Amino acid sequence: MGGAIARGLCKSDFAKSLEICCADKSEDILNNIAADYKCIMTTKDNRKAVEGADIIIIAVKPWLVESVFSEIKDSLDYGRQIIVSIAAGVEFEKLLMYLKKSGQTADPALFRIIPNTAIEVRESVNFVSAINASQEQIDLIMRLFGELGLTLLVEERLIRSGTALASCGIAYAFRYIRANIEGAVEIGLYPEQAKKIMIQTLRGAITLLEHNNSHPEVEIDRVTTPGGITIKGLNVMEAAGFTQSVIKGLKASM
Repeated sequence: MGGAIARGLCKSDFAKSLEICCADKSEDILNNIAADYKCIMTTKDNRKAVEGADIIIIAVKPWLVESVFSEIKDSLDYGRQIIVSIAAGVEFEKLLMYLKKSGQTADPALFRIIPNTAIEVRESVNFVSAINASQEQIDLIMRLFGELGLTLLVEERLIRSGTALASCGIAYAFRYIRANIEGAVEIGLYPEQAKKIMIQTLRGAITLLEHNNSHPEVEIDRVTTPGGITIKGLNVMEAAGFTQSVIKGLKASM
């Protein structure tokens, strides 16, 4: 996800004014990023990466956050630098505890952001929550991640819901597409052909909802006719638990 954010920023207009440095223990990962994007500097030294940075994005698995903060916190300037965590499930209370250091006079400006993998192509949904941040700092982070997709400022309590709906939800969308491809093969279409058809079908559905500013059920009513084939298909899907499966999946992801 860290690499996806860096790549997405490199594709944005905002990137012209940015100096981006990626740190990772893997030489292969760093070499791949540097080969593809000349605007990204790389290092294996986390402390070196944060020195002089205005914004520090911690893009590691939740169980690694504490060790990374332990490594870099003495190199951080809490009066100047903005710290962003994209680690799902690690709340502000715990992040602030990890960042405590001797001689500390103020808590850092801290953000939690949950994106999804479409951030690399600047089509993510980004949920942003802030603590100890000024309005200027909030505006900066919202502008930065606004370059990478729909960006919403929410209370921390809504981060979990946003994670289930959009961060996990992109996988649910892919699974829906895959299921359609498998069904399409059974009714005689080739997989690649079916994939193209489904991508355009979903693109059309999204465009209709945006253009008409309508509820999905309104658009469903427009395509279902009495005794028609669409309502028969929908009813079979509902009988198999389509809607309830989606709702239960979202709740499970919480």
